[in-house]
Amino acid sequence: MNAATFHVHPVRNEEEWAQARAIRARVFIEEQDCPPEEEWDGFDEVSRHFLGWVGEVPVATARWRVVPFNERLVAKLERFAVLPEYRGRGYGRALVQYVMEDARRAGFTTLLIHAQAHLERFYESLGFRSTGHRFMEAGIPHVQMIWQQ
Repeated sequence: MNAATFHVHPVRNEEEWAQARAIRARVFIEEQDCPPEEEWDGFDEVSRHFLGWVGEVPVATARWRVVPFNERLVAKLERFAVLPEYRGRGYGRALVQYVMEDARRAGFTTLLIHAQAHLERFYESLGFRSTGHRFMEAGIPHVQMIWQQ
């Protein structure tokens, strides 16, 4: 990956929010057959959203929000999506690392993720570990994972 070509920043305005929603709709609703009512879960208003760009083209998105976990508040990283034609170039890893760092800058030392099970090794390579909790979400096998500082 040429790091100069891919950059991430928090969603700044309504146009960028519409771009993030379009990426999520394409990846989760169209490609992965997630029901729209599960994708638009009501937590967007309390989440911090991000867009990943290749040059001037938005190609990836993610969010994080605060949730209770084991009797404390943690940052839950969610909705990582990279458009299909931009996968395999390291953009997903760069996006996850950016979002992790953003949550850490906000003061969180524990990060939670509900990873699609086929991505478990990918998240392990970023320092997450499985809690052992496996479940189905939107018809897709998932594993709960945590990262701790």
